[in-house]
Amino acid sequence: MRVLFAGSPAIAIPSLKAIAEGHELAGVLCNPPSPQGRGKEILPTPVAQAVSQMSKGAIPLFEFEKLGPAERQQIAQLKPDILVAFAYGKLFGPKFLDLFPMGGINIHPSLLPRHRGSSPIQQAILDGDIKTGVSVQRIALEMDSGELFAVEEIALDGRETASWLSERCASIGSRLCTKVLEAIEKGKAVSQPQKGEPSYCRKIKKEDGLIDWTKPARELDAMIRAFDPWPGSYSFLNGLRLNVLAAEPYVGSLAQADGKALPNALPGTIIGLDKACGIIVSTGKGLLALTTLQISGRKALSYKDFANGLRKISGLVLG
Repeated sequence: MRVLFAGSPAIAIPSLKAIAEGHELAGVLCNPPSPQGRGKEILPTPVAQAVSQMSKGAIPLFEFEKLGPAERQQIAQLKPDILVAFAYGKLFGPKFLDLFPMGGINIHPSLLPRHRGSSPIQQAILDGDIKTGVSVQRIALEMDSGELFAVEEIALDGRETASWLSERCASIGSRLCTKVLEAIEKGKAVSQPQKGEPSYCRKIKKEDGLIDWTKPARELDAMIRAFDPWPGSYSFLNGLRLNVLAAEPYVGSLAQADGKALPNALPGTIIGLDKACGIIVSTGKGLLALTTLQISGRKALSYKDFANGLRKISGLVLG
């Protein structure tokens, strides 16, 4: 089959490569280059970079701002059979979908209809789900509402990061995508309506990474894991931005922490250092042990090395 692939972030690359091995890539559609990193350098999306490395220009690449008449005409000239999307980031209208005689499929990293939307991996962690997964659905006009061709579950133990879970979903998605395309090509694909009440997740913003220490420790732990690697979780210490790269709820005794025990400390107060667990911080409910930290612009440090760089740690306030 001639496949038009639509996707932008790194999670979509394994599926792109799997399709290229078993089918003819008519073209690849992704978002335009955008400012990235601390220097705000204008860079193409990870999928666009992968296409360049794979084909040296042989595979048509489209970085449209919109999918209007002119853009649809360019896609129509490719004469694609089917559309495959994974984290493309835009909705497809009826005129665009009409370009594909065999319709389209979308790979979505959740157990649909749970977590429809743009941040299902992060939302599963934020909500403390005990399982998530990958769904391959028929593309429909309403967001993530299409019938399901394939679903695979992933059990969660509550310590996953979005980075780890994205890699897992990327691998599963490429495998499921290959199976579904094979079934469609042979005319044996079967789809089922989604079952259950839909839930939705919102688009995550850069400013969402600011830590609100008045929230419970378990909620902050989930946030730090969900926002790894982007947008990251951060606070401020002595006027400097402090990136909290890893943490976990503290279940030890305050007596184990070096320095004075400050059981009634305001949220965000460092109450001491537990050499076996981390730097202990008071929150709105419970304590959080910070295990890997980074002052912005400097290298990441373990909690022991970070604490060694401070003359006094107990009583310092983050935020």
